Amino acid sequence: MMHSYDEPVYLISVVSSILDIHPQTLRQYEKEGLIEPSRTQGRMRLYSQRDIDKIKLVLQLTRKMGINLAGVDVILKLKKQMDEMEKEIELLRDELQKVNRNGSVPTHKSIVATGNYDIIIFKE
Repeated sequence: MMHSYDEPVYLISVVSSILDIHPQTLRQYEKEGLIEPSRTQGRMRLYSQRDIDKIKLVLQLTRKMGINLAGVDVILKLKKQMDEMEKEIELLRDELQKVNRNGSVPTHKSIVATGNYDIIIFKE
């Protein structure tokens, strides 16, 4: 049976076995806010494949690169911000393509709106 990437199905014992780490390490990562496993009604932790991949990243940063957990926290937050910005950029690209299809903005011209003024760049 295939589970979705975000479906929480793995118990802490299974994850610790898969990743060859102590369950207490997983609890510490949760306490530090690096991961947020789901909980059953009985308060048992359940991890998704996304959680496991995130833990693998944490292990790579700590073990192979020697980064402490505070540094890992900063890296994960920056990665999350970058992912959100990439999504926003993609939405803006899609929006610009729609505008270009309507002929409102020629593809060789750019308009950038800022808080107080607009910058218009013309490339001829």
